[in-house]
Amino acid sequence: MPRTINSKQHIDALVDTFGTELNADMVKAYCNQSGVSYQTITKYLNQYKVSRGHWNLTVDEVKEQLEQSVALVGKTESVHQNLIPAKDDTFVQFGNFSNLKKVIASRSFYPVFITGMSGNGKTFGVEQACAQLNRELIRVNITVETDEDDLIGGFRLVNGETVWHNGPVIEALQRGAVLLLDEVDLASNKILCLQSIMEGKGVFLKKIGEYVKPAAGFTIIATANTKGKGSDDGRFIGTNVLNEAFLERFPVTFEQEYPTPAVENKMLRATCEALNVPLTGDVEQFIAYLCDWADIVRKTFKDGGIDEIISTRRLVHIIRAYAIFGKKMTAVEMCLNRFDEETKSSFIQLYTKLDGETDAE
Repeated sequence: MPRTINSKQHIDALVDTFGTELNADMVKAYCNQSGVSYQTITKYLNQYKVSRGHWNLTVDEVKEQLEQSVALVGKTESVHQNLIPAKDDTFVQFGNFSNLKKVIASRSFYPVFITGMSGNGKTFGVEQACAQLNRELIRVNITVETDEDDLIGGFRLVNGETVWHNGPVIEALQRGAVLLLDEVDLASNKILCLQSIMEGKGVFLKKIGEYVKPAAGFTIIATANTKGKGSDDGRFIGTNVLNEAFLERFPVTFEQEYPTPAVENKMLRATCEALNVPLTGDVEQFIAYLCDWADIVRKTFKDGGIDEIISTRRLVHIIRAYAIFGKKMTAVEMCLNRFDEETKSSFIQLYTKLDGETDAE
């Protein structure tokens, strides 16, 4: 098996054979002897060029240039701040949360793919699992424009100097943090720059010649509205078909459904308490109607009766609107304005059938 010789070894050999002052004939003789192209060697010697076909170097210069070349490029220091998410009193665990928490608590490298409809708490659950376990979390919101520079890092101009800046993936690697790739199904094939990292290995930063190994505790969690196969019904426009090799690097996939009405009831009660909305009998009944209403809408959606859905996030929006405006129907209607008129009208009719004592506006 042939032995690979790097640039330093070639230059050391040239100095040992011909000394520190070289000409083209010397370099060609070395190339013929070592089986290396003239263009390759002259590329290594380019920084020592004196004139056409002549190079001048000393042992000290060679050593300094080769061993400190990476140091010539500045690097920004890692972020020195607490990246543990804050605990949220409105959070109520459900679904796969206990399993997700076990994965994070294990401090093992074990990538998890979480898929589910919009607004059902996928990202919130990851944040709160890390908060409960005192684990640092670095969240990256993926778009079709996200590339290696955004994820791994790149050069930035700082005070007139070119400085290497670590991307969020490298920060998470070095800190042993949980890396959250949010909305990963919006990514293009540029996400494949993470392939070696998805295997639990480090990454070689080729632009600065440095290898970064993952610190203990590092792992990756991805959230998506699809399973990386695109959106057939067009609900999630912009989602892409992800590379199969990328998807295969996730050992497990958690399918997250919307919470049950009982769980959502607890969530909305907790939201009221956080917003200082007194939990009177009227408010508790309002919460119960909202949860039943959303459950009926979702069942109808599953059966193909409607094309839109009421998410858990939408219910929280309604409670927040109620805390501000103080009227139930005002809150409901304002939070339904994002839908087309026909859908909005049918949703309001269904709600008023449940709540016969809606506010007289």
